[in-house]
Amino acid sequence: MSILGQLVDGLAQGSIDVIDLTAPLEAKTPILRLPAPFGNTAAFELEEISRYDERGPAWYWNNIRTGEHTGTHFDAPVHWVTGRDGHDVSAVPVKRLIAPAVVLDFTRQAAADPNFLLQIEHVRAWESVHGPLPKNGWLLYRTGWDARGDRESDFLNEGRTPGIAGECAKWLAEETAILGVGVETVGTDAGAAHSFAPPFPCHAHLLGNDKYGLTQLRRLAELPARGAVVIAGPLPIVRGSGSPCRVLALVER
Repeated sequence: MSILGQLVDGLAQGSIDVIDLTAPLEAKTPILRLPAPFGNTAAFELEEISRYDERGPAWYWNNIRTGEHTGTHFDAPVHWVTGRDGHDVSAVPVKRLIAPAVVLDFTRQAAADPNFLLQIEHVRAWESVHGPLPKNGWLLYRTGWDARGDRESDFLNEGRTPGIAGECAKWLAEETAILGVGVETVGTDAGAAHSFAPPFPCHAHLLGNDKYGLTQLRRLAELPARGAVVIAGPLPIVRGSGSPCRVLALVER
């Protein structure tokens, strides 16, 4: 049987699970809120065009309005000034949208301290148990924050959300072969990252080194520490800095 045949057979027989890591996209989906004078992204809006009525008797459809960085979304390099000469979201090589993933679980630490920051030594300790970070793969950072995803006030938590220390973000971007970082929070950076040097180091270092971000992921608890394959599907928005996307994980049982 061909490799693709084995994949299809595994999906049909249930030996491969498909886990949806995507948050529902609707008007109440939490969005990042920046203080004045900075501009803010739009919340998701659905505008009905017709619904089996005089506007269109046999069809239902809608217009949508949303920001590129609303809900579960993909950060392309041009999203940040350090990656301004890099790919927009439409130009990200499609082979990079399917990649292996590892899950680093720090839910206990984040529950004890919502400002918890992942450090280099945390990653190295994880590697000593589970093996090296995957080449051209995702580091998925589990904090349990997805449990707050249906309550915007709890999810944003007045800016007190876990993230990655600046030194660790720089190390991941420059000294590891990962493809990017995925998180459960509203953005790849910690809530306090505006005060870091440089500010928002995940954005600055990762996007500036041709790596990517995935945010507002869910159900990371259902993934193994290593062995999953992630499929991230952003819209190919020409000149886009990112896109809401459907993120799926394939897990062999």
